Amino acid sequence: MALVRGGWTAGYDRAIVFRPVDPVGGPAGRRTPMAAVDRGWIGRTSQPTTVVVEAGAVRRFADAIGDPDPLYRDGEFARGVSQGPIQAPPTFAVALATEVAGLDIPLEPGLVHGEQEFIYRRPLYVGDVLTLQTEIKDVYEKQGRSGRLKFIVRETVATDQQGAEVVRFRTVSIVRPV
Repeated sequence: MALVRGGWTAGYDRAIVFRPVDPVGGPAGRRTPMAAVDRGWIGRTSQPTTVVVEAGAVRRFADAIGDPDPLYRDGEFARGVSQGPIQAPPTFAVALATEVAGLDIPLEPGLVHGEQEFIYRRPLYVGDVLTLQTEIKDVYEKQGRSGRLKFIVRETVATDQQGAEVVRFRTVSIVRPV
């Protein structure tokens, strides 16, 4: 299972939902061969995409990572601890990155997760309406034991309804020979 663009939500671009993804092609009709992702992609940005952080997605994400913390599930508990709504786990932001449109980096054999880094200005809360935009920051190659490896560095910025930055995160994907 992977987190991908979901259905329409009243008043917002996309809701975050879970559904199976073809591990070779990703969402239908969105294939760009990995060979085409080169240094010329540096500076490309996605379209701004608006998402809603919703309770069901946060709960399913917490279940998926095996975190039973009631801060991610129980509104009354969250209000008592943080004086706010249910929070999303810190790594939930990576699920948001799958929501951005316009860069179309496909899931295909040889594409693996390299690393991720999050810089939070405040926690993510259920009910947040976030606008995300991703930029390709770098594309480079290194020689590995199994052949040439391609590294794709993306940075996503999520802002809230007031335009304030909530989280900035960097993801490195590695394409290895298959």
